[in-house]
Amino acid sequence: MAQREIKGKHVLMVFVAAFGVIISVNLFLAFSAVSTFPGLEVKNSYVASQTFDDRREAQEALGWTVRAFHEDGDLNLSIRDEAGRAVRVVSLDATVGRATHVQDDVTPDFQFDGVHYTASVPLSEGNWNIRMRATAQDGTEFLQRVVLIKE
Repeated sequence: MAQREIKGKHVLMVFVAAFGVIISVNLFLAFSAVSTFPGLEVKNSYVASQTFDDRREAQEALGWTVRAFHEDGDLNLSIRDEAGRAVRVVSLDATVGRATHVQDDVTPDFQFDGVHYTASVPLSEGNWNIRMRATAQDGTEFLQRVVLIKE
């Protein structure tokens, strides 16, 4: 059997093919990352950082604890004060969605039933983030990301 000789053009084709695969995969991953990025959290991070400590201290002074659970198609947010009592807020806005993309995001209309804030939200299994913004009776803004793992 005759031995085939490796010539320069064969080595060039191997290098071009190998780097072609690497560049194609990198372009695909970069496109996927950019197309699923949910967007900016704040318009100017420097300006937001100037009041961060004051806002955090005001929020911590409320002493609220937030827990989320999903039962029978209803999403429930339990907001409790330091004594364990249900907290009634002036306003509650929340976005429920996946951590990795925004296509499943919903903005439920929560209603207070005296114990929990409840909204009808059908959720499939997996990891969900609830990005909530509530306003306390004294006007303090309360921001929190609540993680809900639905099994």
